[in-house]
Amino acid sequence: MSRILIVLFGVLLLASCGGGSKQPPSKLNDACSIARERPEFIKAFKNTERKWGIPVHVQMATIYQESRYRHDARTPHQYVLGVIPMGRQSSAYGFSQALDGTWEQYQKETGKRRAKRDRIRDASDFIGWYMNKSYTRNGIHPSDTRNQYLAYHEGHSGYARGSHYSKTWLLNVANDVDARAKLYQAQLAGCRH
Repeated sequence: MSRILIVLFGVLLLASCGGGSKQPPSKLNDACSIARERPEFIKAFKNTERKWGIPVHVQMATIYQESRYRHDARTPHQYVLGVIPMGRQSSAYGFSQALDGTWEQYQKETGKRRAKRDRIRDASDFIGWYMNKSYTRNGIHPSDTRNQYLAYHEGHSGYARGSHYSKTWLLNVANDVDARAKLYQAQLAGCRH
């Protein structure tokens, strides 16, 4: 009997230790706090910046907007007549809110078949891959957070067509993402990580 209790205690201990890293950082308005709390995030962002040329603060602001740093973020459910569930608004999932089809394209083009949307290093790499394409296909400079976000949201073809111009709400969101990126950039310049 005591052996069973020891095993159960061990399982509970492991479960309690493993769950903390799944929570978003506690101070999402403070890039230095995010860096201190989740050094693995900053490591992933820096690796992506080296590989794809997308600045750390642009990635951070995008992830904030897309998921608030929740690894398992999903779009809300849709309902018929307000009560009958019809599924989610889209297949967007994880830190980067990548859609199923776009994620599969990323996996195929990069050879990262085991990449997961709920892993920060993979989500960061995805953002770098996608925004690098926005640079090559749409001419959006990697540090142009506002337009990078618009292309991220609307897709490369949608951005090229100017679909975002008719969406005042989206233009406002892109301005917010840009402001957050500038805040994060200034904060990161002044902190140790």
